[in-house]
Amino acid sequence: MDFKLISLLLSLALSTPLITLLFRLVMRWWWGRLPPGSLGLPLIGETLQLIAAYKTENPEPFIDDRVKRHGPVFTTHVFGEPTVFSTDPEVNRLILHNEGKLFEVSYPGSISNLLGRRSLLLMKGGLHKRMHSLTMSFNSSATIRLHFLPHIDRLIRLNLGSWSGRVLLMEEAKKITFELTMKQLMSFDPGEWTESLRKEYVLVLEGFFTIPIPFFSATYRRAIGARTKVAEALTLIVRQRRREQEEKGAEKSDMLAALLYGDDRFSDEEIVDFLVALLVAGYETTSTLMTLAVKFLTETPLALAQLKEEHEDIRVKKDPSEGLEWTDYKSMPFTQCVVNETLRVANIISGVFRRTVADIPIKGGYVIPKGWKVFASFRAVHMNPENFKDARKFDPWRWQNSSGNTYTPFGGGPRLCPGYELARVILSVFLHRLVTRFSWVPAEEDKLVFFPTTRTQKRYPIFVKQLGHDSLEMNGN
Repeated sequence: MDFKLISLLLSLALSTPLITLLFRLVMRWWWGRLPPGSLGLPLIGETLQLIAAYKTENPEPFIDDRVKRHGPVFTTHVFGEPTVFSTDPEVNRLILHNEGKLFEVSYPGSISNLLGRRSLLLMKGGLHKRMHSLTMSFNSSATIRLHFLPHIDRLIRLNLGSWSGRVLLMEEAKKITFELTMKQLMSFDPGEWTESLRKEYVLVLEGFFTIPIPFFSATYRRAIGARTKVAEALTLIVRQRRREQEEKGAEKSDMLAALLYGDDRFSDEEIVDFLVALLVAGYETTSTLMTLAVKFLTETPLALAQLKEEHEDIRVKKDPSEGLEWTDYKSMPFTQCVVNETLRVANIISGVFRRTVADIPIKGGYVIPKGWKVFASFRAVHMNPENFKDARKFDPWRWQNSSGNTYTPFGGGPRLCPGYELARVILSVFLHRLVTRFSWVPAEEDKLVFFPTTRTQKRYPIFVKQLGHDSLEMNGN
């Protein structure tokens, strides 16, 4: 071997412990001000322990063990960076409500690259404020009630009409939510084109928590390729809509129209990035919520029985072919308890990453240094028995007498999830159509895991049996 190469390798080997020592000395200087904790192993920190915990049904020990040793706010090192974890509701509120002042959005490079620089998730400042407001307006109660509820009900009935025998519930839920999101964003009805686009989206999502270097990660490489195909398909749609407007003056009342003809006058590339991110948000989170609501209800027979009773009262008052109305949705009080509890137990969004833009003093006399990553854990708050009695138990009845002031399933502050009301409506309509049309049993045991995303390992297979109601209700008429 070349002598210079040997010398270089020896130098690196000898310098690694020195670099590690210097790093720890710097951290120790901060230690009197930083929240207590451990940085774990050099380079990888405690990442492997976090991933191992979140690949199980019970990820709590990773955080609980550190809270016992260090307190509700602690320092760790995950995903390549020293990070302050907060399990304290007060500190979480500080993080959520000071976006753009003390904290800024920060996500792994893989997510940023796949969503695009102009996605709502990554926007900052005034542009984010305007686009968040626009998205909220398309997901408001008034907009859903006046324009979108009939589409939700129709597309859900259409999809359930094809169910028989063994069903992979998570796959069917994803199909429903993707079709609904395509309808809301671009006025597309389901077909071969939307289904082919959905399959590319699956590949994009698989790359979210990978090393963002194509050479090292085949999954990331596939995700980048799929993202390119999605962008190309959406670009064609954007250009077609521009031509239609110029030639015919045709304008649809969907999100794409608002992006094309609003005051900001975005480029095609900017619109595509925005649509990509909104499709991801609507597709993944709501479908998981639908699946886990059914799973938790199946495992809690008393809750399922009460839910069926509530929806049967609604069904018998309507013609079989009649769609649900807003008054029906508002007459589902126990359903809303089920929605709340599913969100609390599932923690589909387990928390949010942010980065400090200044030295931030927090309770306890600690300081989070400028430029540090922080993680506000919603899951830790929701699963803490000090905040929710018997926190690991699925108990919808707790919401009949509780407002849940530590409850943040949709985040908060300037980045409050704009689709929170739409997700609740979709789940409520889905549960109504499901429990009034089918009985079901699990096809096999399935476990819940939380990394890289919240999901069941086997896509929650069930056997369904149609009840004896008028078949008109099943075909979406």
